[in-house]
Amino acid sequence: MAAGAVRWYVAAMTKPLTIGMVLFPDFTHLDLTGPFEVFGRIPGARVRAVAASTAPVTSDTGLHMVPDLTLAESPQFDVVCVPGGPGINAMLEDRELLDWLVAQAKGARYLTSVCSGALILGAAGLLRGYRAATHWLSMDFLPLFGATPVAERVVVDRNRITGGGVTAGIDFGLVVAARLTDDATAQRIQLMMEYDPAPPFDAGSPDRADPAIVQAVRVQGAAYLDARREIARRAAARLTPGS
Repeated sequence: MAAGAVRWYVAAMTKPLTIGMVLFPDFTHLDLTGPFEVFGRIPGARVRAVAASTAPVTSDTGLHMVPDLTLAESPQFDVVCVPGGPGINAMLEDRELLDWLVAQAKGARYLTSVCSGALILGAAGLLRGYRAATHWLSMDFLPLFGATPVAERVVVDRNRITGGGVTAGIDFGLVVAARLTDDATAQRIQLMMEYDPAPPFDAGSPDRADPAIVQAVRVQGAAYLDARREIARRAAARLTPGS
């Protein structure tokens, strides 16, 4: 084991690495469960799901998850991860969550998101001046919060790590795991998960999917994206310069 890995291992055994995963109604569960699967395999890591209350939270596709902690009783986490989903529309103006993120930002080693969860970080004023990824349907909203949109699976800018849409959460999780430990540890996790994607269709990006498919997806999401645009504008207007 390399000297750096030894130092990390000793530290992990004496002080657990804490990772807080945010839950809210109508989140996209793979945004959270993808990286959760990776984080839960990091030696010495303690992963906790946090929400406004400890009542079960339902994803946009009907999966029920029970939070471990409330926002109010959460400790300072080393890593905070915010998923996306249709439910972010309401969260963009949820003062309790936004204030919690600002407080966590003061001591967290990494502030992170997957999919449209980046917009919640933005609404908290935590992406101003940062490069960031998000779901392709929400890329246009990032500049409202002073962020530079980047069409990549994972974007690392200082201590902000953001993932693209939904399935990018696994790639994101492995990048974060490598940052927290080392490349070899992340590779072992990848192999244990047998993460070796070979999709049956080359339709996972708007740059490659059939234009008719892209348009159909745009139409499918038009209603909540139109609402998101107005909410994002209001949320951005509340941010003070430099926040």
